[in-house]
Amino acid sequence: MKIFQREQRSLFGEILDWMLTPLLLLWPVSLALTWLVAQSIAGKPFDRALEYNVQALAQLVSVHTQRASFNLPQPAREILRADDSDQVYYQVLGPQGELLSGERDFPPPPDDERPVPGETRLRDGEFRNLDVRIAYTWVQVPGATPALVQVAETREKRSVLATEIIKGVMLPQLVILPLAVLLVWLALVRGIKPLSELEERIRQRKPDDLSPLDEKVVPLEVAPLVSSVNDLLTRLKGSIATQKRFLADAAHQLKTPLAGLRMQADLAQREQVDAEQLKQSLKQIGRSSMRATHTVNQLLSLARAESSGKALVRQPCDLAALAIEAVQDTVPRAMDRHIDLGYDGAQPGAPGVVLQGNPTLLKELVRNLLDNAVNYTPSSAQQPGVVTVRVLADPFGRVLVLQVEDTGPGIPEAERELVFQPFYRALGTNVDGSGLGLPIVLEIARQHQASIAIEEARSGQVPPGTRVSVRFDAAAAESTEVEELSLRAG
Repeated sequence: MKIFQREQRSLFGEILDWMLTPLLLLWPVSLALTWLVAQSIAGKPFDRALEYNVQALAQLVSVHTQRASFNLPQPAREILRADDSDQVYYQVLGPQGELLSGERDFPPPPDDERPVPGETRLRDGEFRNLDVRIAYTWVQVPGATPALVQVAETREKRSVLATEIIKGVMLPQLVILPLAVLLVWLALVRGIKPLSELEERIRQRKPDDLSPLDEKVVPLEVAPLVSSVNDLLTRLKGSIATQKRFLADAAHQLKTPLAGLRMQADLAQREQVDAEQLKQSLKQIGRSSMRATHTVNQLLSLARAESSGKALVRQPCDLAALAIEAVQDTVPRAMDRHIDLGYDGAQPGAPGVVLQGNPTLLKELVRNLLDNAVNYTPSSAQQPGVVTVRVLADPFGRVLVLQVEDTGPGIPEAERELVFQPFYRALGTNVDGSGLGLPIVLEIARQHQASIAIEEARSGQVPPGTRVSVRFDAAAAESTEVEELSLRAG
């Protein structure tokens, strides 16, 4: 339960609530306990006086020949009546229950109470519609039932004394409680001051200042938060640096085809240009525009792949079917380059070829691997190149591998990690491309918990060729197999 409710959570308010709420709730409990303790303390001296009076009256009971008598002198009677605040009543009963002296309608002790001569007892009762405190004892009568002596006193003095005790205890608390609240408030203000200082230091930073915060000047409890912020700043700094480098590389890559377009347009507009030169310029313009369009499409594909990581829509995907579709889409371009393009692997619907993933991104992965292989594989009508796509599935080992193999010049081992960087292109190649195909493949594979390996397709031969293997996580294939089995069972 919170006393102070707020629309927005405040650390200061939360701590203040949890400190003041128990304090304010326990104060009435303390008041009630103090009242009970005060009643007990206030009653003790009056109980002792009441016991003294009943014992004094018991000594006035005399026994003669098994008969009890009571004689109350006038001085003793005056002592019983001397109190101005409370009224005192008494009763003396003989062995047969006869009234020897005092009030006749005095309340008797409980029926189940066993008389013990000489023992003084106390009880609360009501006499003539007044709350009274009663002290009583029994006097031994030889050969007969003990005589009973009772003295009752109203409770006015006790209530007055208890009230004085309560005032003496609670009035200082009424002063101390607001002071305690004020001290708690000041302590909290002082305690969260380091957070305010940290906030002020962050606000005073320049927009481009991503340097880590100093963890040594903050309290120990805040150090993990500052450490997490520093980690976020480090990752953000790296991300911004990567974006700046990516934009610079993209601008550089787009600058080349755009410059070619402008130059060829200028050449076409010159005077005394024959039809053959004009045709050649238009051909170069078309080639540059295609290169620029391809670069833009690759940039959009990479951006789409990177942005889909957090909210990737997954569904069962038949990798063999997706690979065959990508091969069929690439066949016309492969035929134009005299490349023998084919598929060799598991058939659609075979055990183990289904995994949880995004079909659009997976098809984009296969298409980029095929584009790379077709672009970098030398081929002619007399000596055609070969590009082969395989999907290998082991349903028992829960392994699913996609391979794209070509007969091209291969990728040197020293460059097999560099080719996954945006816009990087292997040295010694004169193939038109954007340098974004393999980075797109790497990003899509990462989102599907897959690993990529590059190796020689024909070790020891010239050219050695290239084999790119994408190995998908066994857990993805396993979860899909379980879904398939449950569907079949259903």
